[in-house]
Amino acid sequence: MEMKREKASVFAIIHRFFRQRLHVGLGRSISGNALSAALLCVMGAFMALPLLYVIISAFKPLDEFFLFPPRFFVQNPTLQNFEDLFVLMQDSWVPFTRYIFNTLFITAAGTFLHIIFASMAAYVLEKHHFPGRRLVFSFITGTLMFSPVVTWVPNMLIMNTLHLMDSYWAVLLPVVGMPLGLFLMKQFMSGIPDALIEAARIDGMRETRLFFQIVMPIVKPAWLTLMILCIKDLWNTTGSFYIRSEQLKTLPYAMNNIITSGGSARAGAGAVVGLILISVPVLVFLLCQNSIIETMAASGIKE
Repeated sequence: MEMKREKASVFAIIHRFFRQRLHVGLGRSISGNALSAALLCVMGAFMALPLLYVIISAFKPLDEFFLFPPRFFVQNPTLQNFEDLFVLMQDSWVPFTRYIFNTLFITAAGTFLHIIFASMAAYVLEKHHFPGRRLVFSFITGTLMFSPVVTWVPNMLIMNTLHLMDSYWAVLLPVVGMPLGLFLMKQFMSGIPDALIEAARIDGMRETRLFFQIVMPIVKPAWLTLMILCIKDLWNTTGSFYIRSEQLKTLPYAMNNIITSGGSARAGAGAVVGLILISVPVLVFLLCQNSIIETMAASGIKE
């Protein structure tokens, strides 16, 4: 008995020794944390270089744009580029506030409509079991393989047939029907337990209320991500493929015309235009990223 106890104690000591070693090996040490933090800082700085270059270029005087070899940092920062762009905007025969309104309206309306319609369609495909839903989803998934450029001509023909050319709807309707949002929302809704939906229906909750008060809050990370993607695309759209009227043109179209019509002499104003066009998507992402991370961590409901 004593031999068995001694062997058991020896095995217990060996087991405890290897378990501690394994824990130390897998655990993160102070040096490991410092190395990880340093690596993340280097990678973050490298990825921030393009954004930093756009900001720096907006304050470069015109002569520094044509230096060889080119310099990353500005030597003599100036606000002349902003003043030049402001003067050029005043020369436009259409008030520049009109371009800004068109872009804001298209961005806000397109984002809202796409999120709502993509979410409703994804909810029906995922939580309503009707014949042929897998075939429909397979067809939608197949459309993701096509580049948006391929759909320009078909969309134009459809808008022309519906007599919607040269209107806001010509830009908004193709955005509403984009398959990416539906795919993203459906995949995320697959994590919602069916028992939760059935319990709400048993309690007498109607489908509309169930969708907006239960489903949409749970899939908040998905539609926040979708919102960022939509704002990025719609804020930078020119809409010139569907819109001919100058009164309905967007801000990127007007600014691109200002830059291209002046050549290299407007390089400074062009840098300011680039800063303005990327500022809104970046700002939206910075405001939403914490919500996306927090809701991703808090919405892991499993059946």
